[in-house]
Amino acid sequence: MEAELRSAFEEQLRIREEDEKESTKQPELSVSHKNLEFFNPQSYTTNSAVEIRLLNIADSFQRQYAVLFPDRKPLLLCPLNECGVRKFVSTTLHPSATGLCELQSWQACASFVANFMSLELLEPPVDLPKRLFSPTSVLRTRRASCFEFATLLCSLLLGINYDAYCVSGYAVRDMCLLDQSRLPCPLLDPEVKEEEGAQQDPEDPLRGLRVHCWVLVLAGSGSIQENFFIDPLTGRRYPTDSSSFLGVESVWNELNYYVNMQDCRNGCSGLKFDLEDTNMWEPVLHGATSRKHLIPDVLKRKENRRISSEDEQEQPRVFQMPRSWVTFITIHEKDLENLWPDGEKVTFYKKSKLERFAPYLNPDGLITRLTTYKDQDCAEVAVVKEWYKHRNDSLEEREVNKLQDSTSERFKYGRRFQLLFHRVTSLSSGIERQMEFSSYVRPDYLARRIWSPNEMEEFYEGRRDFLWYRKVIFQSPDQIDDSVCWKTLIRRINVLTVVERFHRNTTKPANEDVAERVFLVSEGQFELTFHLMDHRFIPSKKILTKPPFKKFSNDCVSTFQMDLRAKPVSTLAPYKILEALQKEEDQLAAEIKTSLKEMEDIIACRAQEEKEVKLRVRRKEAAPICKDKEQKDDNRLKIEEVDVLVSKNLDAEEARRLYHCFLDEFKDKMVAQANFLQERYEKVTRELHAKQNQYRRNHLTMTEKQQEEYQRFCSEKTIQKKATQIRLNRHKELAHQTYKALEQKLQQNPAFHPHLKM
Repeated sequence: MEAELRSAFEEQLRIREEDEKESTKQPELSVSHKNLEFFNPQSYTTNSAVEIRLLNIADSFQRQYAVLFPDRKPLLLCPLNECGVRKFVSTTLHPSATGLCELQSWQACASFVANFMSLELLEPPVDLPKRLFSPTSVLRTRRASCFEFATLLCSLLLGINYDAYCVSGYAVRDMCLLDQSRLPCPLLDPEVKEEEGAQQDPEDPLRGLRVHCWVLVLAGSGSIQENFFIDPLTGRRYPTDSSSFLGVESVWNELNYYVNMQDCRNGCSGLKFDLEDTNMWEPVLHGATSRKHLIPDVLKRKENRRISSEDEQEQPRVFQMPRSWVTFITIHEKDLENLWPDGEKVTFYKKSKLERFAPYLNPDGLITRLTTYKDQDCAEVAVVKEWYKHRNDSLEEREVNKLQDSTSERFKYGRRFQLLFHRVTSLSSGIERQMEFSSYVRPDYLARRIWSPNEMEEFYEGRRDFLWYRKVIFQSPDQIDDSVCWKTLIRRINVLTVVERFHRNTTKPANEDVAERVFLVSEGQFELTFHLMDHRFIPSKKILTKPPFKKFSNDCVSTFQMDLRAKPVSTLAPYKILEALQKEEDQLAAEIKTSLKEMEDIIACRAQEEKEVKLRVRRKEAAPICKDKEQKDDNRLKIEEVDVLVSKNLDAEEARRLYHCFLDEFKDKMVAQANFLQERYEKVTRELHAKQNQYRRNHLTMTEKQQEEYQRFCSEKTIQKKATQIRLNRHKELAHQTYKALEQKLQQNPAFHPHLKM
């Protein structure tokens, strides 16, 4: 054993001498003493005895591989880390569960990795990298090669119990270069994606030679039913036979490294991923623990503890993969907020451009902009869609459609006028406006309003008088546009006709329940149409005319009665109806003026809000991030000042503001956590119910295998549902106690205590 260690140390010394010689030739691989302060753990700068032995095993494996397969490229086994030390690639993986609710699925982890870092292309693109930095390092620098992308993503997936592996192989040009210009943007509507169609790949002289690294997820872990690939550069999922992947050299996880022995002349089509089959996959460590047998091996080791020490000495010990040299991977909530490197990221897709920004980077709260073009060269803009956050006017989305000459805005619930949607369209006849409201919060229950130069339509929901539709027809002025003052416009508008429609009121006979009433203002008439009676196709109608000189007579009333059994009405009844309609007409005129005045206020309010855009400010985000470097530094100092204020002397107003700010932020986090658990519970419940309904429809024709899959699915979803319910109940029980504890702690803080009235 001592001889083996001595030779191992000699081998390490030789390797270090070679590295020092190479560092003099290539200074970019060396690490300065200033940068070494970030790598406090000794594992980054040295190798343990077990790691040295592993390096020797890897070197021996590499030599044998080169002799047996001289036509294949060398394997990526022991690249240099950020400190210039050789490390086995499997030990660069560190399974890490971040504990963040937002990173509990493969989709969320893949999206985070793809968005958080910038790509450093391999140079040359046909060779493996000579260095592989740790996930902790690339999270700090936010720049990584495809191998470092895959290493970080695989570590996160292993931490949440996915059976994940890094894959070294070959891929198409667009994937290796992160060129998505021939793919439809994922934010586009499905109909638009289908219309785009597929394009033939351009010729690539390096096809089949471009090196790439991605992630393999095997079935059997969690709810994963089949194997699939994840491209870490985009976060997209692909089937294992996708034509985008042209071959696999090797795969590895934190326990072992496997070399592919299967034919890849047809790409990855037909590849089998049974890593236990040594005819298809050759492991570096024979007999080492695999992820498939990890739990049984742990139980076996517990059982072996009962065996005598003499029996243990007789059994040969298998060399196992040492623990990762990388420290635990930590991701903070602020990393999820500031996803994009340098605060923004631009991606070109087929006939579209997607721009994403960090919160508070833009003074108007813009976080995403999607621009679609008419042509492939992206020369003529078709539609611009923007998403916003943290705006005081509650604006969330805006779409400028150049093809339809319209601008649409969508708002959060709770803003002024309860406005949810506003669209302005330029027509040949003038300006059309469409507005949608939160109807159940408004006193008039208005849900939608459409304005055009000649008419206004209003739609209602849930009114007690059963009114659901109103249409006002104007005798419009010669010119109506945004240049005309709305106060002047209201005075100039002359109402010609008003049409109102009502839902059925079952407390009245259908023959007496008005379905539609028309106010012919210019003609001085009222038309009433009643709801259809059972087994009738024609409704009853009544036409009433305003009497001349206010003298009512039977000539003022014209009736069409479908119910022949109805008793004739007296002369007084039509008179009362006419009198009521005249009062309704006066009330209606006032309501129309109110609607027009509200439109005037909404238009003026939106114009003022756009002139003075304000963002809701949270702690540590007191100033928006700026693109200019000097402004960035100033904002950073302001943010740091907010953090240290609590340790200085505060005035009463500032102390109370910070005190409530801390409590409100904590409350928001607790509510967000509860909402996340509730959404997960509802999602699992929907999936379970959908599967059960599908089983009820098809259980008579299902095979035995399908029956077993159904039982397994229901069992997993039931467990998930119960576990989520327990977590949600526990969260609700502890939320109040935790909030009170924080409140008490802040009140006892010497910075706040003198200024708070307990």
